[in-house]
Amino acid sequence: MAAIPNPIPARMKGLNRAEICDVNFSEFVRSWSGRADAAPAPDEAILDGSALDAAGFRELFESQLISRHLDLMARVLRVQNKVFYTIGSSGHEGNAMVARLTRHTDPAFLHYRSGGFMAERFRKLPGMDPIMDSALSFAASKEDPISGGRHKVWGSKPLWVLPQTSTIASHLPKALGTAIAIEAGRRIGHALPIPGDSIAICSFGDASSNHATAQTAFNAAAWTAYQKLPAPVLFVCEDNGIGISVKTPSGWIAQNFSQRPNLDYFYADGLDLAGGYADVQRAVEHCRRTRRPTFLHLRTARLMGHAGTDFEIEWRSIAELCAVEATDPLLRSAVIALESGLMSQDEVLALYEDTRSRCFIAAEDADRRPKLDKLVDVIAPLAPYTPQAVKSEAERSDYADRRLEVFGSEARLPENQPPRHLAIQINNALHDTFAKYPETMLFGEDVAQKGGVYTITKGLQKAFGPRRVFNTLLDETMILGMAQGFANLGLLPIPEIQYLAYFHNACDQIRGEAASLQFFSNDQYRNPMVVRIAGLGYQRGFGGHFHNDNSITALRDIPGLVVGCPSRGDDAATMLRTLTALAKVDGRVCALLEPIALYMAKDLYEPGDGGWLTSYPAPGDAMPLGEGRAYLPDDGSSGDDLVVFTYGNGVPMSLRAVREIERRHGWKARVVDLRWLVPLNDSWIVEQARSARRIIVVDEGRRSAGVGEGVLTAIAEGGYGARPFQRVVGVDTYTPLAGAAFLVIPGEDDIVAAADRLATT
Repeated sequence: MAAIPNPIPARMKGLNRAEICDVNFSEFVRSWSGRADAAPAPDEAILDGSALDAAGFRELFESQLISRHLDLMARVLRVQNKVFYTIGSSGHEGNAMVARLTRHTDPAFLHYRSGGFMAERFRKLPGMDPIMDSALSFAASKEDPISGGRHKVWGSKPLWVLPQTSTIASHLPKALGTAIAIEAGRRIGHALPIPGDSIAICSFGDASSNHATAQTAFNAAAWTAYQKLPAPVLFVCEDNGIGISVKTPSGWIAQNFSQRPNLDYFYADGLDLAGGYADVQRAVEHCRRTRRPTFLHLRTARLMGHAGTDFEIEWRSIAELCAVEATDPLLRSAVIALESGLMSQDEVLALYEDTRSRCFIAAEDADRRPKLDKLVDVIAPLAPYTPQAVKSEAERSDYADRRLEVFGSEARLPENQPPRHLAIQINNALHDTFAKYPETMLFGEDVAQKGGVYTITKGLQKAFGPRRVFNTLLDETMILGMAQGFANLGLLPIPEIQYLAYFHNACDQIRGEAASLQFFSNDQYRNPMVVRIAGLGYQRGFGGHFHNDNSITALRDIPGLVVGCPSRGDDAATMLRTLTALAKVDGRVCALLEPIALYMAKDLYEPGDGGWLTSYPAPGDAMPLGEGRAYLPDDGSSGDDLVVFTYGNGVPMSLRAVREIERRHGWKARVVDLRWLVPLNDSWIVEQARSARRIIVVDEGRRSAGVGEGVLTAIAEGGYGARPFQRVVGVDTYTPLAGAAFLVIPGEDDIVAAADRLATT
């Protein structure tokens, strides 16, 4: 497409660039003096040789204008505090072609410059108004159909546009995961909520393509295609040549992606509807037909700066700005409308101004609509919880025949076996979960034939097949992205993260993406999953930090996440039932933090005593969310002389320590296992502290960032902060190798020493 001269006179160079783009369009149309052909019929090509017909062009042009005037409206009304978001789509309006050539049932994960795409996709279903819906979102109105006023996001439940926040590249893994889930769900007989030949669409900017998270998705897509596994994702790189103020080297995107094996590359001019349409069409049809990851390199421009606060004139030359503005896709669309004879100059200008009027009328209307003004309303969709429904689902045990088939006979059912250790009981609970929920899928590193590093998943693939239990590439970001994709399509994923330290590589996939979806979609979209994470310390010095990670705060700082941490086998089974019920009933993102050092623990006080073996709970038993366990003294007393709050490894350690404390000080002690680390059950903690004469908090997390602060805060806010207390916590350091590890994490002697200090107060 040839550049169109910028007609703005020199006297207007000092105006803001939004005004210039606005005036530029009108002046250009008025001054156009080209030759017009006879108007084509609706089903005829808009221009000779174009794959786009006249009716399609007219609608795409209207979608482009809607997108543009939403941008212009936002820039004007932001100074009146009527609009709260100004990252616009100007120059990217050609992405409307992608929307037109795909279906409304193709899940879409969109770049923030997707106004054209959204306006066009709204045509797919009758009775929907892209202008009013967008205006409500810009105004942060409580009536915003997608987020309920929580964020300006592109999204729609009926149009299968899953809302993203200000995404850089964090949405690419889950888009690929959704594409993989289309085929994976079909293969296990799962009833998909979308057609089986759907594709996933994922758009992003050229600068974002360099992000590590984006590269993760591209690599995983190629890795999948290399093995001839279906992965129908359409990566749409909207290349405008700049990221905020950092320019993308000319030709970089084509050089970087056009020759990548197993990532099929297409180029299209997004600035020219008549010329670019066929190329977009080829990319979409290729992705749908071949089920291969497809990279569509879409040429765009960025007009008006990154956002309303980006005054480009301060860092870009006038000549450069004018050159970019001359590539405005709306100017090219106006030329197409005029040259084809489809519209006259007056008709183009009338449509332009009518669209402006509709956007401003909608914006003023949206400004008068209710806003979020109560905290309870703001957080309502973040962490929905319906206790009775979750309890009923967790205790549901109507799958007895399937259990018999899985375990082999009545005699082999786990509840009919002798007491076993934690690893075995988690394994039994996972077999139960797979028998109960045929949509369950478990995946991660080494989980299939090997059964995981600690054999926790041993036998699952044999029992349920490689379509439900499988290994992934060694990439935690993609593991969690895939989990979101599966959850999007109604499956119940149980991804495994091999060690807690490995979770940190991919934390944003849970914090920024999975756990935020219910919040930003007003609970219309959900990401139900149970993430299994092996972690914590006390592995006899093996592996150092990366295999003894105690950074639980990374999990505790994720809004809406549920984290359970069992210390024994029966608790793990009943906790897993509640976690899966939370995922199924309330769509919650959950994590099961499994203490590695307790996997094989059998004894408690003496070698051979079997004190840490437990019987398997019957299928109808489940642990309520937030319910802890209190271990009373052997004599049955309440143990009020000392109450020890702890979790995970700290539980058996504290039970051993209080025996020595009773011998030294004559105190009767109660050990309280929190079991649920997020959210902490503050009221239950306060109840346990109410009768305590002294308190010790045993927390293997670091002094400055663990669980203990939350426990003590709950006690203090509950009115019992005056109780004498001690904290036994990990040191603020990484965990070293070998015996040095035990110098930085709490031990039994540390608990006894804390009691000795309390005895002197």
